[in-house]
Amino acid sequence: MPTPAIQTTVVGSYPLPAWLAAFPSTPNLRDAILVVLKTQELAGIDVIADGELSRFNVSHPETNGMIEYFIRPLSGIDARLTREDVAAFRRQPGMGFRTQPAGAVRGPVSEGTLDLTGAWNFVKGLTSRPLKFTVTSPYMLAKTLLNTHYRSLRDLTHALAEALRLQVAEIDAPVIQLDEANLPGHPEDAAWAHEPINRVLSAVRGQKAVHLCFGNYGGQSIQRGYWRSLIPFLNALEVDHYVLEFARRGYDELDAFKEMRPEIALGIGVIDIKDNEVETTDTVAQRIEHAVKILGAARVKWVHPDCGFWMLPRTVADRKMAALVAGRDKFLGQ
Repeated sequence: MPTPAIQTTVVGSYPLPAWLAAFPSTPNLRDAILVVLKTQELAGIDVIADGELSRFNVSHPETNGMIEYFIRPLSGIDARLTREDVAAFRRQPGMGFRTQPAGAVRGPVSEGTLDLTGAWNFVKGLTSRPLKFTVTSPYMLAKTLLNTHYRSLRDLTHALAEALRLQVAEIDAPVIQLDEANLPGHPEDAAWAHEPINRVLSAVRGQKAVHLCFGNYGGQSIQRGYWRSLIPFLNALEVDHYVLEFARRGYDELDAFKEMRPEIALGIGVIDIKDNEVETTDTVAQRIEHAVKILGAARVKWVHPDCGFWMLPRTVADRKMAALVAGRDKFLGQ
C-alpha cells in the first residue's frame, strides 16, 4: 500500500488499561501493549506506538513515566531527597507544577541501569505496522532535577544527552521521537538547547522526530509562550519532522512556520487531547485544509493529536483516533 501524502500518527501515550493496573505482570503488560497496538491498527493509524505502557508506575502517575522512568535508573542521580533539596528545587524557575524534583544530581551522570533497548525489543515484534519509539528530551529531564554537581543546566543537559545517545544508538525503530514540553515556555534557553537534543538525534537510525507542546498535566497547559519565538530553535534541530500542538491553541501562528527550513516536514495537531468531546470528521478535514492552504502540501506531511492520550478515557481516545484517520481520508479524498 502506498504511503499517504499526509500520514497519521499518535504522540505516544495511551490510557492505562484498568486490568493492567490491577494485575501488573510481564504477561499482562505484553497483552496490554498488544491491545493498544491493535486498537491503533483498527483505527487506521499509519505510524503507531506502544502507548508507553511499560513506563507506567503507580507510584508516579502524575507524569506517566515521562520523567522518572528515564531519571531513576541513571547513575549519578539520587532519588532520596532532603528537605533542603526540595526547598532548593522549588526556588528554581519554571517548575512550579512539580512539588519536588525527580532526583538530585550528586555525581557524573551515566547510563546506569537504563535499558531503552530492552523496552524496544519487547515491543517491536508485536506489530507489522511502522512503529515509533519515544524518548523524553534531555532538556526536559534536566529541568526536573536538582543539580548539585554540574556547573550549569547546560552542562547537565549535555550529560543526560550523552546517556540517551548511547541508548538510542541501539534502537532500530522506524521513527524515534524526542518529547519536549518544557522548552516552549522557556525560549531563553533555545540558544543552546538544540545542541544536546541534536546529540541524541545524531544516533537515530530511522526518521528523526521531535514533539513539542506546552504541557499536559491534569489536562492543563503548563507553559506559556508562542511558536513564533521558537522558529530559530526549530531550524537548528537536525530533524526530519516535527509533531506540534495546535488544536487546543488554535492555528493563528501557522504563518510563522513559513520561516522553517523547507526540508523539515511539519506535523499538525488536529485532535484536542484536553477535551473529551470527539472531533467530527469534517472538523479534522477542515483543520488540515486550513494548514495546507497556509503552508502548502509540501510542508504538511503528518497529522496527529496535540499530545499523548494517557489522561483521557480509553473510549474517548479510541474515537478520537478514528476521527483523526477519517478526517485525513476525507481531506485526501480517499
